[in-house]
Amino acid sequence: MEITALSTDHDFLYAQIAARIEKQIKQNLLKPGDKLPSVRMLSQEQGISMSTAYKAYVELENMGLIEARTKSGYYVKYLPARFTSVPDAKPPIKKAGDASVAEMIAMVYRNMSEDSVLQLSRSSPPLSLIPLAKLSKSMMESIRNSPTGNITYENPQGNIALRKQVAKNAFNLGGNITGDDVVTTQGCLEALIFCLRALTKPGDTIAIESPTYFGIFNVMLSLDLKVLEIPVNPDTGLDLEYLERAMDEVPVKVCLFVTNFSNPIGVCMPDERKQQLVQLLAKKQIPLIEDDIYGEIYFGKSRPRTCKSYDTEGLVILCSSVSKSIAPGYRVGWCIPGRFKEQVLNIKMMHSIASATPTQAAIGHFFETGRYDLHMRHLRKALHTQCLRYTQAIAAHFPPGTKISRPQGGYALWVELDKSVNAFELYQLAMEQNISIAPGQIFSVDGRFTNFIRISFGLAFDDVVEESFRVLGKLVRSFTQ
Repeated sequence: MEITALSTDHDFLYAQIAARIEKQIKQNLLKPGDKLPSVRMLSQEQGISMSTAYKAYVELENMGLIEARTKSGYYVKYLPARFTSVPDAKPPIKKAGDASVAEMIAMVYRNMSEDSVLQLSRSSPPLSLIPLAKLSKSMMESIRNSPTGNITYENPQGNIALRKQVAKNAFNLGGNITGDDVVTTQGCLEALIFCLRALTKPGDTIAIESPTYFGIFNVMLSLDLKVLEIPVNPDTGLDLEYLERAMDEVPVKVCLFVTNFSNPIGVCMPDERKQQLVQLLAKKQIPLIEDDIYGEIYFGKSRPRTCKSYDTEGLVILCSSVSKSIAPGYRVGWCIPGRFKEQVLNIKMMHSIASATPTQAAIGHFFETGRYDLHMRHLRKALHTQCLRYTQAIAAHFPPGTKISRPQGGYALWVELDKSVNAFELYQLAMEQNISIAPGQIFSVDGRFTNFIRISFGLAFDDVVEESFRVLGKLVRSFTQ
């Protein structure tokens, strides 16, 4: 049995002190170039040990927020002051349309698998942040504990141990969920597909965010569905007022939204607006498929709630997976289909009968032993630091006028460039330098985000990543010369 620590990083004094200083820097109370108190002075002011004060400064150094100057002390380093504006929203035309960017999406997907390319377009954890040894241990222990060695067909609804753990996490967020409410899948995308197939027929209209994850468009094409794009505010998320007006004009069958750290903007919808969304759709009896794949990757003190936790009528279907947190290659996902459970289960049985037994059992064991919670604390901290370092690199190397999103979780930065920049042409030029970015055109049906790019900060920030931003900055400038 493995024993894990009960405290989190936020419980440590040094992390609390570092978080307060970080907040002051972001609010511009501490400005670039300001000198910070010495370690001794910080120790006296805060009533903490010298060691704790030093660890707080090391934490801020690792985030790239401050720098130590020889024989001088610590200074504020955070410099993206000219990038305080977040990217603008681009309201779509209020009509349903067919997806039309498949060719660009296919090209980006193909290049994502090339090992020789620096993948700034892939939103998933790198190998260095995956707990490989502990995952392997859970795999072996789950096989050893199974009377069949996990070689037989799994229950069509999914591994019971995994379903209980998923339900436990959902219950902790405020939902009244049991293991019997969960259906497992081969990743989150399969969960979304099963739910859409259960709730729609060809020609139906689905409301989605704009911009949104480009993989959704391929799904819509394959199911012959139309999409109605709803703009996203970079601070408050989905534009509920726009959605309400649009649904009065267009017959929306289902909504599919990412309410926590949406891809690519990274915005988290405030909990009160999630509740408003659930109430709005309940009034119209329109189901909501909630893609919560990034919900666990938060940078704040607590996990944001889900729309599912406000659902009292079974109209919200929550979908998620471990692809962004533990093991992309395990393809372990799930959905909580509410009143649509039987339809979703029937679709699953028609397509795959059952999900893979060994990987489901291993992930269930990984949750049950507490290894997941310990790993997630480490992953969140690493990604938060990388988010800040990537933001600084863009600030240092991209031209003035660039706007960068301020995500509070997830993997992505949404970057607005000068209007003269064609993002897809920039992508092609970057690929010639073996750098992969995601051009903004692929995040909307009509390709309206022509001067936007998505940069994913999953890769650890190092000299190679730093150099890639120098190259990208030069390429961006070439459009305006």
